[in-house]
Amino acid sequence: MAGKHRTGLRKTSTKAPLVARVFARLADGQFHSGEALARSLGVSRSAVWKAARTLALLGTPLHAVRNRGYSRAHASQPLDALKVREALAREVRERVGDVEAAWSISSTNSALLERPNPPPGTTEVLLAEYQTAGRGRRGRSWFAPPGGAICLSLSWTFRDIPEDLGALSLVIGVCAVRALKKLGVEGARLKWPNDLLVGDRKLAGILIELRAESTGPACVVIGIGLNVALGAALLKKIGDTDVAATDLASTNLPLPSRNELAAALVGASVRGLLTFEREGLKPFLSEWHDADALRGRAINVSGAEGNARGLARGIDVHGALLVETAQGVRRFISGDVTVRAH
Repeated sequence: MAGKHRTGLRKTSTKAPLVARVFARLADGQFHSGEALARSLGVSRSAVWKAARTLALLGTPLHAVRNRGYSRAHASQPLDALKVREALAREVRERVGDVEAAWSISSTNSALLERPNPPPGTTEVLLAEYQTAGRGRRGRSWFAPPGGAICLSLSWTFRDIPEDLGALSLVIGVCAVRALKKLGVEGARLKWPNDLLVGDRKLAGILIELRAESTGPACVVIGIGLNVALGAALLKKIGDTDVAATDLASTNLPLPSRNELAAALVGASVRGLLTFEREGLKPFLSEWHDADALRGRAINVSGAEGNARGLARGIDVHGALLVETAQGVRRFISGDVTVRAH
């Protein structure tokens, strides 16, 4: 059982900025006139117009129609720390300390890395509607407009560093697939080492960062970015960076509420971390193989072990990617993978 720890909802400010309050009023996807918004929020119509313009500049797809007002292209409730906590199963909730849902933050991972480690066997959860400096692997930027994604990080302290800690992104990938399936979202596949795909397009990414001292336990911060409804313009922008992306709204998959999605991701990750700490990667291997998006495909790999061209042959018991080349099977513990065209 986890030790005693603080549980609650962390407050980021006493009053949300106007842009966040306008965003929340437009959550239903219906049109709201500037006059009605101004009256309900106690501000001028000009202030509402500026807030709507800010949302559009941040990438939130908005409709602005004369004599009708403003609406968001995709209805979605704001991220709500209380709703996320209430949706967690009791045995998970007992291991969750603070849950925070911020309007804007530089990076959820960076913010948690600056905080003290949670007690072993417990976690803190941080969500954000918008990240000004969202990060993916290898310093890549992560794009997500307010309302368009799940930007979630959780911290976890291991009593002892697991033997296969380098495979943690694979474990969290399996946990994310479990969370989606729980909400009726089938068909997500895993691309080694840290992506979730639908077809060959990126639906989600995982970023693991370790903070370990020479003595004492190791703390990991786990970032999960899941595309929910980015909008056509942002999907094109991401595509221009040579990353083929998708979101739940662009597929024929169910579209759960973002608070449900966040709770499912947290719940599956906490359960997975407890299993991983006890048993390592082995309990996750079968599910990972079933969801492997690369197996049997022609790929290029670039990593610390060098470069390779060959056929992907799954992963080994420690999470390393196996690549069948003309010179034999090579093993990669980290790297970037691209699928070669036929």
